[in-house]
Amino acid sequence: MAIRIFVTGGTFDKEYNELTGELFFQDSHINEMLLLGRCKLDLKIRTLMLEDSLSMTDADRKIILENCLSADEDKIVITHGTDMMVATAKVLGGVITNKTIVLTGAMIPYKFGSSDGLFNLGSALAFVQTLPAGVYVSMNGKYFKWDKVQKNRKTGIFEEI
Repeated sequence: MAIRIFVTGGTFDKEYNELTGELFFQDSHINEMLLLGRCKLDLKIRTLMLEDSLSMTDADRKIILENCLSADEDKIVITHGTDMMVATAKVLGGVITNKTIVLTGAMIPYKFGSSDGLFNLGSALAFVQTLPAGVYVSMNGKYFKWDKVQKNRKTGIFEEI
């Protein structure tokens, strides 16, 4: 069965405007990243939004939840901004128990060339295939249950609580 990928934005998909120094969204980089990683998995990709997670609303999280619930696939990876990733994981984890869902993101935009996004995406795809049903956050080669994780804002690392 295919793995569903839902794109929601975050640093993962940001572009850099060299003239203004601002980060912005143009399109998702997911297909380019999968090609670069020589991914051979059966994937179905859908962009739900391109949003900075700090700008996400409860309505945005409801869209993510509804798409996860209605997806035919029982293995789902969600690319997401890291600042509010845990908040979205909590919304999903409180409802969905029969699918394996892994949220992942990046601390550095993919287009910067030194991004952690490619590694995090690959890790999330591996975890979604091997973990039991539940909602998880995957960053830096580790995974965490949705209710046992936090982003340490001093170190920029996700950690178990």
